[in-house]
Amino acid sequence: MPNWLLPENIADVLPSEARKIEDLRRLMLDTFRLYGYELVMPPMLEYVESLLAGAGEDTDLRTFKLIDQLSGRLLGLRADMTTQVARIDAHLLNRASVTRLCYAGSVLHTRPSGLHATREPIQIGAEIYGHAGLEADAEIQELALASVALAGFTEVRLDMAHVGVLRALLNEDSAAKKDEAAITALLRAKDVPGLEEITRNYAQTTRDALLALPNLYGDVEVLAKAREVLPALPGITRALAELAALAASALGRAQVAIDLADLRGYQYESGAMFALYVPGLPNAVARGGRYDHVGEAFGRARPATGFSLDLRELARLLPTAERKHSIRAPWGNAPELREKIADLRKAGEVVIQSLPGHENVQDEFECDRVLVLEDGNWILKNLG
Repeated sequence: MPNWLLPENIADVLPSEARKIEDLRRLMLDTFRLYGYELVMPPMLEYVESLLAGAGEDTDLRTFKLIDQLSGRLLGLRADMTTQVARIDAHLLNRASVTRLCYAGSVLHTRPSGLHATREPIQIGAEIYGHAGLEADAEIQELALASVALAGFTEVRLDMAHVGVLRALLNEDSAAKKDEAAITALLRAKDVPGLEEITRNYAQTTRDALLALPNLYGDVEVLAKAREVLPALPGITRALAELAALAASALGRAQVAIDLADLRGYQYESGAMFALYVPGLPNAVARGGRYDHVGEAFGRARPATGFSLDLRELARLLPTAERKHSIRAPWGNAPELREKIADLRKAGEVVIQSLPGHENVQDEFECDRVLVLEDGNWILKNLG
């Protein structure tokens, strides 16, 4: 095997693509800061017990594991940074007030999450801790929409769901509660025949509601239909009201859709969930939602909601970045030349010095000006 080959679904990021990713990262982190979010940088690996605390089976299966040669304990390479940030809030910062945190960094997956997906996404996201009200959910939703808009996408679809609907149904029927994992999988696949089979011995009210969920998708009018066909349990009433409020806050900035059977992240989330879709990508470009219970694993239950997205996947949808205009300068150590180059760089200009005997070849820069010596002064001249 040639020694330059990389593992499947692992790839180098070349200059033009790296520039798009880095520009997006800076734009988003600067925007997060304008909303009051503080940047944290969790480690790439942790003890598995901490890394997977409250994260669910999906994250466990996606996590690379290895033995620490210092302690002999099992370590995990992070597949998601959300739990790490929850640990920082609950254990290290330990604030009583509302805390807004953001992050950006690579994560690793044992398997790709979709067709042509990388196993090394660059995850960026933001989280709010300490407020259980819908105001926090609305802010996170707004920030996720703003982040996608920074990438230039104007046509965005916001899909919304709520784990409270299914949990309220299952809590009313002990037989259904025992099949929670299977029911969740069938609903995610919208497998109506499978649901018909598994619900045969449930209470009729539970069975009818579970069979109705796969068809409760569409625009916000679905919420009115859901109130008609689902039992008026307190948990369901509250969940539908929360979805209505969050949908109203997003109208005008995205096309809003409701899908009460979209339960991806069900084990992890505890309330309203959302996903953002843009043209050119079949998978969600960003996902978010409420996950109040995760902090319990770190000794401090705390309301939490947030979102994250993959910068590499988002950047792949963008057109090739225009080459940045730059200045070509000769190589030399003359004080006047070095001073002129330093002044240009301080002003934000890209100045590339030609090394002796070589021409510069760059994909990212276009030299449209040249620094030349005329009458003892270094001046800029435009190239044809």
